[in-house]
Amino acid sequence: MTDTVTYDGKAWPQPGRSHRGRDPRSTVIGAHVGSRIRLRRNMLGISQGELGAALGVTFQQIQKYESGANRIGASRLFDLVQVLDVPISYFFEGMPAMVGGAIVPDTASDTPLGYMNGDTLRQRETLDLVRAYYCISDPGVRKRVMALLKSLASEE
Repeated sequence: MTDTVTYDGKAWPQPGRSHRGRDPRSTVIGAHVGSRIRLRRNMLGISQGELGAALGVTFQQIQKYESGANRIGASRLFDLVQVLDVPISYFFEGMPAMVGGAIVPDTASDTPLGYMNGDTLRQRETLDLVRAYYCISDPGVRKRVMALLKSLASEE
């Protein structure tokens, strides 16, 4: 068994092994929650400074949350739910599972459309598309745009 596992492009210690005195599971969980914060912040088109101001912390603190360097307490997570307008479950979607002591990414929820992976969902083009889609205020127009996109995708 190796000492580390790769998750979200970074190497993390396997459970039961120390990483600067931290529980390795909380390190991986913190990295996952941080990546979800970054994803939602980018989808909303707000900077780390703007998110920090809304939470009453510095942009450096947001950087630390997003990188998984600092853990996020329950009250701060509650504040993030309010500011980012997501349910608490959002931060844990696609969470890696523990199997036999090893950390295993949840590939079923990481590939919601069957052909996309987590990296596709983090690309700037994907975020720009989602942001533009939600800028359309008329639900009928949004529905027609979605139908158009689906028909174009099925032609390929």
